[in-house]
Amino acid sequence: MALTRRARRTYRLLAAHYPDARCELDFADPFQLLVATVLSAQTTDRRVNGVTPTLFGRYPDAFALAVAERADVEAIIQPTGFFRAKTDSLLKLGAALVERFDGRVPGRLGDLVTLPGVGRKTANVVLGDAFGVPGLTVDTHVGRLVRRLGWTEETDPVAVEHAVGGLFPRRDLTHLSHVLIFHGRRTCHARRPACGACPVASLCPSFGVGETDPAAAARLVRTEARA
Repeated sequence: MALTRRARRTYRLLAAHYPDARCELDFADPFQLLVATVLSAQTTDRRVNGVTPTLFGRYPDAFALAVAERADVEAIIQPTGFFRAKTDSLLKLGAALVERFDGRVPGRLGDLVTLPGVGRKTANVVLGDAFGVPGLTVDTHVGRLVRRLGWTEETDPVAVEHAVGGLFPRRDLTHLSHVLIFHGRRTCHARRPACGACPVASLCPSFGVGETDPAAAARLVRTEARA
């Protein structure tokens, strides 16, 4: 019970500190969010948002993507890195959506994770932000923060999802993901967290792993995401 209370209080404070916490990928429908999330692996949301207007302008749905020219897709998404592997995933993804789901993105976790290039992390992003189905997205930021905050010692993403999910009402999980990702990108960095500028420093058992001087820590805080 003590852990649950501390975790929920931490979430409330972070939510108040980041009132605009949301998915930072630009999208208009479930298909666009699914594709953008696949592209977001090993790159920044900003880079993905820079290429998706062109990509979706040429390939607005699964039917178009399924028959896209590989070289054209590669050229469009090259700035996101690993563009050949990502192109392969996107072409297979489009084909699978057409062949198995009539071109529509399914709204169930069990169906989503059967698609090429889609794991639980991507599925939870799509379910939470495109379909309103709550879920915890365990990316590198979320995994790092929940361990630093002492909510779990698990390292396997699925184990983290279940352990942390048990501390919160299910309805909060999607927004919790966004809040943690915002905090991880802006303040609680992987290499040098800004501990002295952290809004939940008093609740964090890892306080001191980063810069504790308030002035120095404030200089480490990012006003917008770069990762």
